Amino acid sequence: MILGWTLACAGLANARPAHGVPPGRFARVKDVATIEGIRDNQLVGYGLIVGLRGTGDSSQTVFPAQTLISALERMGVTVPQTGSNSASNMQVKNTAAVFVVATLPPFSRPGFRVDVTASSAGDARSLEGGILLMTPLYGPDGQIYAQAQGAVVLGGYMSSAGGSSRQLNHPTTARIPGGAVVERPVGFEVKQLRTVSLILNDADFHTAEKMAGAVNLAIGSNRARAIDSRRVEVVPEGNEDIASLIDRVEEVEVEVFPRARVVVNERTGTVVIGGTVRLLPVSILQGGLAVNVQSEFQVSQPPALSGGTTLAVERERVDAQDKPVNRIMLKQGATVEDLVQELQQIGAGAREVIAILQAMKEAGALEADLEVL
Repeated sequence: MILGWTLACAGLANARPAHGVPPGRFARVKDVATIEGIRDNQLVGYGLIVGLRGTGDSSQTVFPAQTLISALERMGVTVPQTGSNSASNMQVKNTAAVFVVATLPPFSRPGFRVDVTASSAGDARSLEGGILLMTPLYGPDGQIYAQAQGAVVLGGYMSSAGGSSRQLNHPTTARIPGGAVVERPVGFEVKQLRTVSLILNDADFHTAEKMAGAVNLAIGSNRARAIDSRRVEVVPEGNEDIASLIDRVEEVEVEVFPRARVVVNERTGTVVIGGTVRLLPVSILQGGLAVNVQSEFQVSQPPALSGGTTLAVERERVDAQDKPVNRIMLKQGATVEDLVQELQQIGAGAREVIAILQAMKEAGALEADLEVL
């Protein structure tokens, strides 16, 4: 049987009867929460890639030539001014203007190297074989935090000859491993923290309370408390080492209770159902009426010597087919695996599966958050 959709089930082994109590799972604090203030920072810059093999920006894109003129002038090279706009008269096909992005990890110090990604900002066909010239990377505050430079690495290619071309992946986006050097540290010190705030990845009051209790048990005092469904605060003692406290807190195993969720991607026909989803008894009838209208052109040939004219006559044919109704019965204690097997047996397509899940949600038979991408 060939189905036009993909259905994945996470944690089918943990599926349970609908009347059971949702079990939790144990995970480390560092896997389900982050420390407030300890975070990545996004950097962005604008630069120029040179050394391309005729696959750079064309003369229709003006700003790469302007960038090249500015770079040459800073190096003491004067570009002859011809016409009202010198940039429009330059024919340089081996350069490409790019935007460069990078992620600055927490506690990065000057001299630390980070990976960068360069993407074409003009109409360049490929960045293969290029070298990124020194590009300053700016933070949200407008300050320069790193300098990027180096040879680019592509995950694809583009080749053309004789009017034909072949392309693999995206040759206008490239990576430079370790291509940026940090020049300025982010002004954040752990020792300045007065409280250690744990931010849960998924907001849940029950998980927050369990985390606070597990942390208190690990550190031997009642210094952790849940503030809301996402935040748990731990108050350090007077002269306590904050880094040591964070180390102990992050290694604590806590019982978490993830929300039951069904994720549907209508574009790709993918449905992912978590093992914590509860299914209640329900009866599903699935069928449909298919109407097909076909137009056929027939030649009308008059009898010989009748003086008539040969004409093309359009004839329409309407076919209606009422599909048989498919029935799914989910009884008390049905699991996600049962739902998967039933949907596969009736040969449900991607759109039909999405419609069935939405109908189950409206009928109250699907106790989970339904998220459509």
